[in-house]
Amino acid sequence: MLQKKDNYNLSSPTGGQGAGPLAQIPNLFTILNLIFGCIAIVLILQTGETIVQLDGSGASQVFLPEKIWWGALFIYAAAVVDFLDGFLARLFKASSEMGKQLDSLSDVVSFGVAPGMILYQLLRIGFAQEVNGLDVSIIALLPAFIYTGAVAWRLAKFNISTNQTNSFIGVPSPATGLLIASFPLIIWFPRFGVQGYFINTWVLYAVIIIVSYLLVCNRTFMAIKFKDYSVKNNGLKYALLAIAVICILFLKWLAVPVIFVLYLIISMFSKEREAVDGYEITETKDITV
Repeated sequence: MLQKKDNYNLSSPTGGQGAGPLAQIPNLFTILNLIFGCIAIVLILQTGETIVQLDGSGASQVFLPEKIWWGALFIYAAAVVDFLDGFLARLFKASSEMGKQLDSLSDVVSFGVAPGMILYQLLRIGFAQEVNGLDVSIIALLPAFIYTGAVAWRLAKFNISTNQTNSFIGVPSPATGLLIASFPLIIWFPRFGVQGYFINTWVLYAVIIIVSYLLVCNRTFMAIKFKDYSVKNNGLKYALLAIAVICILFLKWLAVPVIFVLYLIISMFSKEREAVDGYEITETKDITV
């Protein structure tokens, strides 16, 4: 999972330790994250007129309009930039409370709205396989935005939290955003013949419910960051990274949901726990939200 950590000087609303033009470079990368999220939304919505085509035998065949997976790639690009803005903030010592708020606002778009639009379109495509599916009520599609609401809730909760240093309360929104963004890529680049599950409406509804719960729940999840590089203190993290590399080599885009599930399982065994309420942390706050 992509992670980003940052130090924030809460006494200054517009700037941290840095000053001058260099201090704004991290914020410009955060804005780039937002722009990539907007581009992703535009591409996801440009699906064309045709969803169903009749093949030679007369059976209907559902297409995934290619611009959806282009949009998914821009969500991944937004995740890379989301990581870089924290790196640059540390490099230029340009952390700020404004940067924290700007980061969350950008993440709502890139990892909340854009993946929500993917779920909306995949539900449309899923229903298009059914009899009279093109006439499906919008009410059947609106649950896609339960996920978007959960991302916004999780980000707001994170911004007022003081106890998410060594672990996260709720799954980080970039992780769930990348999970949803992997679905069009799995369909467009099929492997092991499982792509049909990702346009199955019941599977999509289940994903929306489960992932939304993981975002807003008070369960703790492991933060992939290293205070040192010893195997003793980071064994589970090294194991997850090693398995992730192997999965990517053999499963390609299908590796993303597999890694996500492994992250959830490994987090259950992580010893880096913090209290949910009534406990303040004075260390550096990790800003992967």
